[in-house]
Amino acid sequence: MISRPHGSSVRRPSIGITPDLTAAAEGTAPRYELKAAYPEAVLRAGGLPMTLAISDDSSVIESYLDRISGLVISGGAFDIHPSAYGETPREGLGPQNQARTQFEGALLRAALKRGLPVLGVCGGMQLLNVVLGGTLFQDLKRELTTAKEHEQKHDRSQPQHPVEIHEGTLLAELVGKGQLMVNSTHHQAVSKLGENVVVCATAPDGVIEGIELKGHPFAVGLQWHPEALIHSLPLHLGVYKGLVQKAREARR
Repeated sequence: MISRPHGSSVRRPSIGITPDLTAAAEGTAPRYELKAAYPEAVLRAGGLPMTLAISDDSSVIESYLDRISGLVISGGAFDIHPSAYGETPREGLGPQNQARTQFEGALLRAALKRGLPVLGVCGGMQLLNVVLGGTLFQDLKRELTTAKEHEQKHDRSQPQHPVEIHEGTLLAELVGKGQLMVNSTHHQAVSKLGENVVVCATAPDGVIEGIELKGHPFAVGLQWHPEALIHSLPLHLGVYKGLVQKAREARR
């Protein structure tokens, strides 16, 4: 049971969260999946989470954006097809989910155009960079020899390595500048930055762990999963509190 936050009489802005869609196995139907940590973090931050069913209908996307005040692009066990950033597949590329990527890409572009607050988590950060014209390392171990291990084997509710939060960034306002311990569950990462994208966090091996869109009220991408750390390292809830606050301001 999630307790009511202080000041719960304040209006809860609706925060849309993208889910995963699993393929139908023999004798079963496809189903949507969303790790409970995402809506829990939104609720604890004072927002109202809403799961957004995948659609290729542009009118559905616009209807979603008419009803939500902020957006979370969640992570997933798949890669963005390299054609989305002008490359061909290379060794080490993982499976793709074209329907979900196309939906999330269209949703993200439309949300950015409206100026809605957006948070991209893990694969959602990678998509944010790609949508803004950037590229990805298709497989860190093969393409960035200085990269350390970024796919932790232990529970993601516990951290894996530190990142350096850059001074003067929005992320520094949310969680503080300097070192922050984070979890790590990715084999890809940002390579070339998208247009007007700035780095707000880096790992000790130089891997980009956080990005922001310059000039946007709140467009943040994080390579880690802050929602999974809110119990072990409560400071991470600051990311979702910032998203919810900006969403509340956006609908005034």
